[in-house]
Amino acid sequence: TSVHWHGLFQKGTNWADGAGGVNQCPISPASPENTENAFEYRFTPAGHAGTFWYHS
Repeated sequence: TSVHWHGLFQKGTNWADGAGGVNQCPISPASPENTENAFEYRFTPAGHAGTFWYHS
């Protein structure tokens, strides 16, 4: 799976926005026993106004 953001510019992190296999590799599910597959999105949405939403 992956997460796609609407209304937020991914300046410098555009590789982490979009459909799995297009902009980024799909993210495998993580579990408490297997944290190697964990993925954390980190970006600063400073200066954005309006409505934002995201989906996987």
